[in-house]
Amino acid sequence: MDLKANQASPVVADPAPSTPPTSKSVLGIRSSLMSPPGAVLSKYLTIPRKKPGKLNDVRYNGWLDAMRASSPPRKKLLKDRSFGFASDDFNAAYLSWMIKYPSALSSFEDILEQAKGKKIAVFLDYDGTLSPIVDNPDCAIMSDEMRAAVQDVAKNFPTAIISGRSRDKVSKLVGLAELYYAGSHGMDIIGPVNSDAPDDHPSCVKFTDCQGKEVKLFQPAREFIPVIDEVFRTLVETTKEIKGAKVENHKFCASVHYRNVDEMYWLTVAQRVYDVLAEYPRLRLTHGRKVLEVRPDINWNKGKAVEFLLESLGLNDCEDVLPIYIGDDKTDEDAFNALRKGKCGFGILVSSAPRETNAFYSLKDPSEVMEFLKLLTSWKRCSQG
Repeated sequence: MDLKANQASPVVADPAPSTPPTSKSVLGIRSSLMSPPGAVLSKYLTIPRKKPGKLNDVRYNGWLDAMRASSPPRKKLLKDRSFGFASDDFNAAYLSWMIKYPSALSSFEDILEQAKGKKIAVFLDYDGTLSPIVDNPDCAIMSDEMRAAVQDVAKNFPTAIISGRSRDKVSKLVGLAELYYAGSHGMDIIGPVNSDAPDDHPSCVKFTDCQGKEVKLFQPAREFIPVIDEVFRTLVETTKEIKGAKVENHKFCASVHYRNVDEMYWLTVAQRVYDVLAEYPRLRLTHGRKVLEVRPDINWNKGKAVEFLLESLGLNDCEDVLPIYIGDDKTDEDAFNALRKGKCGFGILVSSAPRETNAFYSLKDPSEVMEFLKLLTSWKRCSQG
């Protein structure tokens, strides 16, 4: 595979900020990236990070273990199916896990009880939640039936997609104008302009979208775009000889997929990424489902994105609002955790295998997500008479 040709799809041009970014050489950005403008609220400021100590082998810094932990070997769980015990042990563990994290379908009446007298807001991940996990990320297409279910939900509740993909790419994949989009794990948000909500984020740029709706663009890591682009090109070059490796540029993060890489070469993938990241002290690595993601080291994640969107929607009063976040990936835990800590709403983990989570409920796969969304819509229509 020629990874040099693996460029992200064209980005829909963002409205120009009132003050263009200062021109800098990319080499200068490596070691001297400025913190976000002082006008930005303190909770969005960049967290200082020391340059990591040089390690010659990623086996000693926990990366390889984290890669394995975020990529459960499903085939091994079922390899002794013919003898029964492996499958039985797995099923017993899953049933035990579901006692702690019950199905959102069987618990739907309990969820409605929590929703009494409150406005529901829905937040959705994309990959593994609305579309199946596939070997090629470009082929992760949601079904027409799922798209219709999401559209119906968005017509009845404030709804947003929060994805690790770039905002332009996930919005094209979903193809719906009724909801809001946050890409790059929430570092690139198109949100509503609400006259009743506070609007004290200097990093926001207001404009009118193609539907004539006034919206605002929020990019707390905008200054990192040039360095992420450089890191992306470097990662493409350094991993091009690893069969199955795929690098994507999501504008505010660079993703290295190893889903199609033989496990014996995962160490090589990790080492190549580590060696590149060591040159960029203002970037950090996070682990997703068979993907390594390099992104700005700022205090921002999917949980912060949920809080920002709720505030923008004027729905940040926990007494009147019930936010629901549905996701399947490790990066979605930040959103689950934000709702759990804020005692405002809850997360639903999409997983067919037991694992620790900050969510309250679970769903097995995208088909159950679709069923849950349809239940929400039906309940809303019935409650309106």
